[in-house]
Amino acid sequence: MKSLIECVPNFSEARRPEVVQAIADAIRAVPNARVLDVSSDLDHNRTVITFVGDAESVEAGAFAAIARAAELIDLDQHEGEHPRIGATDVVPFIPIRGATMNDCVALARRLGERVGRELNIPVYLYESAAARPDRVNLADIRQGEYEGLKAEIESNPDRQPDFGPAKVGKAGATVIGARPFLIAYNVYLNTADVGVAKKIARSIRHANGGLRFVKALGLLVDGQAQVSMNLTDFRATPVHRVVELVRCEAARYGANITRSELVGMIPQAALFDAAQWYLQLDGLTEDQVLEVRLAHDANREGAMQDGDFLDAIAAGTATPGGGAAGAYAGAMAAALVAMVGRLTVGKKKYAEVEPQMQEMIAAADKLRADLTAAVAQDIAAFDDVMAAYKLPKDSEPESAARDEAIEQATHNAAAVPLRVAREAATVLDLALLAAEKGNVNAVSDAGSAANLALAASRAAALNVRSNAAAVKDRDSAQVWLNEIAALETHAAQAAGAVQKVIRERAGIGV
Repeated sequence: MKSLIECVPNFSEARRPEVVQAIADAIRAVPNARVLDVSSDLDHNRTVITFVGDAESVEAGAFAAIARAAELIDLDQHEGEHPRIGATDVVPFIPIRGATMNDCVALARRLGERVGRELNIPVYLYESAAARPDRVNLADIRQGEYEGLKAEIESNPDRQPDFGPAKVGKAGATVIGARPFLIAYNVYLNTADVGVAKKIARSIRHANGGLRFVKALGLLVDGQAQVSMNLTDFRATPVHRVVELVRCEAARYGANITRSELVGMIPQAALFDAAQWYLQLDGLTEDQVLEVRLAHDANREGAMQDGDFLDAIAAGTATPGGGAAGAYAGAMAAALVAMVGRLTVGKKKYAEVEPQMQEMIAAADKLRADLTAAVAQDIAAFDDVMAAYKLPKDSEPESAARDEAIEQATHNAAAVPLRVAREAATVLDLALLAAEKGNVNAVSDAGSAANLALAASRAAALNVRSNAAAVKDRDSAQVWLNEIAALETHAAQAAGAVQKVIRERAGIGV
């Protein structure tokens, strides 16, 4: 499975389109780096570029963009409403598919070291990649902006960069990190009084007691007060909740919202949540949206034709192996459970069990996503073990460090299949519910789900036992072995129960 990582670098330039074009073209020149969006704000004098690719291509694309921006942007000449400390101000990496936050953290740190070393630009790590607790929050790093950093970086130990020189050139500094998906969202008010926007921003942002996962500033943009926001977790704090609070706060000062805007891109799920809330469609599902349904169908067809994963397994390399294949089997099992649920919902004959089916579908969909992610996680964990074994061991300190790295990597490698086994057991419980309550015409699919989940459980157990045998920490190993034995027993019993239901309910001998 190929990874997909999003990178959303922010550049301190919007008023010279030729510069923005040159930076975007530097990204486009990197193989497999795909630019999705270029958004420039003249008042902020800031451009946000969104691009995606695998880890290697987004790292190369980000480096190329930072290098080009350093050539073309002089922070001593820059003016704009938005806070900034660098020509390339901030570079976040976001895991989208087949990649974890840890993957993005490693990517951010590699890039930061390279930017500091090759481009001579101070680099600060933030969010999940932060090396210091006081640098998790971007606003804390950007305190005083470029001018303040320039004055303090050489003399103040707290402003020492994580990589690169303790000296600021015309390109300033760059903040690099890893984070969940962020929505950059601005709301405009029918007033030119920037004080109103600042009061609203203060009341809604989390740092001042407002909404969790909301960062906000009050700005004057093109003669209109603007509440500029970053929404850092749209599922926990949905967009519509933010809008309504802004609307409520604005009314206190006799102001109204006139319009809003996105900077960069927004997940479809965020718009879906807003539509569901504003239209009061409590029972709305994503599959009721025509384009979503068509995309799902296309993805299913593509997946049937895509042999990349099977080719990778058959290639004769150590990864992907049995652990990844087991996780994939679990994901297929969860998908079958969800299918049975969707074939049941909406049928008059099964109206009584529809609430149970809806809950089952939601649980199965989440398990499918988790188990699919575990495929890449298992591969990465095993690769880390192999990398640890390749560390030098010529001296006593080197040997000790190698042993510690192997031990830690093996612990991590055991954690993934153990989680797969837990989730496979849950899938089996759902398969039993699907067999008992779901559409009788799909009961064989519930049985297939149970068999696949059982296979996932057994594959995961083998991998847990293999790693347990390799660690020195025998107490931890015994805990794993005890849990995996219990999970195997549970899985076997649940699978047997499913087969019994199939015989009794559908008359199918198994």
